[in-house]
Amino acid sequence: MPEPYPPHSPAPHPDGGPLAGLVVVSVEQAVAAPFATRQLADLGARVIKIERPGTGDLARAYDRTVRGMSSHFVWLNRGKESVELDVRTPEGNRRLRALVDRADVLVQNLAPGAADRLGIGSAQLALSHPELITCDISGYGSDGPYQDRKAYDLLVQAEAGLLSITGTPETPSKVGLSIADICAGMYAYSGILTALLNRTGTGRGARLEVSMLEALGEWMGYAEYFTRYGGTAPARTGASHATIAPYGPFPTQDGQNVILGLQNPHEWVAFCEIVLDRPHLADDPRFLDNADRATHRAELDAVVTETTVRLSAAELVERLDEARIAHAGQRTLQEFSAHEQLRSRGRWAPFGSPVGELIGLVPPVTDRGRTSTRLRPVPALGEHTDDVLAWLDAP
Repeated sequence: MPEPYPPHSPAPHPDGGPLAGLVVVSVEQAVAAPFATRQLADLGARVIKIERPGTGDLARAYDRTVRGMSSHFVWLNRGKESVELDVRTPEGNRRLRALVDRADVLVQNLAPGAADRLGIGSAQLALSHPELITCDISGYGSDGPYQDRKAYDLLVQAEAGLLSITGTPETPSKVGLSIADICAGMYAYSGILTALLNRTGTGRGARLEVSMLEALGEWMGYAEYFTRYGGTAPARTGASHATIAPYGPFPTQDGQNVILGLQNPHEWVAFCEIVLDRPHLADDPRFLDNADRATHRAELDAVVTETTVRLSAAELVERLDEARIAHAGQRTLQEFSAHEQLRSRGRWAPFGSPVGELIGLVPPVTDRGRTSTRLRPVPALGEHTDDVLAWLDAP
């Protein structure tokens, strides 16, 4: 078996982490690629982010809500090193190629064909840098009739059919987050980790490609099977579930909504007996199993609401707890920020930024073997240019 391929970084990052010593060069912008590389940075990788001189990543200008910084940029770029580089000039391109020579991983989500024009296309690098892991993220992939199309999150949600099953019967709706970008970024991240694992044993790199349409399409799997073999698509049901009932928000006497969901026959019986105080409903032929209940959703929701509107939210929650029925509060984002579960588990931590100390969630995968996770700062535009280029030029 060949010796594991050694990382190029001269020394592990002082903050440590399982990817310490790994060098990632990312020619990235917006959401998908930055989301993938931020996960690598959180694990200790040295992520060198190439940005346009003067303006940087276009996500820097999405808004000014975080004390003048963009909320997207703060979220996606913690722990990275920002290098301003005009990669279209001969000198800037020479520097870019030299960085790629020192990299373990190259990530890019440039416009179709741009990486090839810059001399960092994955096909040519596979020949000249066989140990390098490259990851190309695009809207629709590197071939096919859509390969040259621009792809924004909303457009991919539409192309993947997500809009058709999201919202109310009257109004198709987009998901409130950049879900196509996020899922593409997560598959890029997991693909890179897999390629790194493979390289430790083989010494060989990998050419990875992730398209937003195919990534979101994977997440659409249940709906696609449901439609292909069932003949009709899942209905748009707002905050309710298209195929499980009762499942969704129900109003209470004090004007709140409590979200509840049932998953099995035992829960249905307990729900009828304890929450609704109508045990005979468990044997109602309209509601015998989940398929029956979903078919008669409107009648069932009306029956459930008759009970919930006579109870305060606290009283309804007490009954749901007694019946061991899953439930949740319909929280605002401000209430999520103050969530007692996250606070009690110490899930918020400070990190630096050009506008001072900020607070963010620590990475959601907890390694019980590590005593703490320190979040690294968000970089100012070009903050690390001199240091990185000096490292590049060092003998």
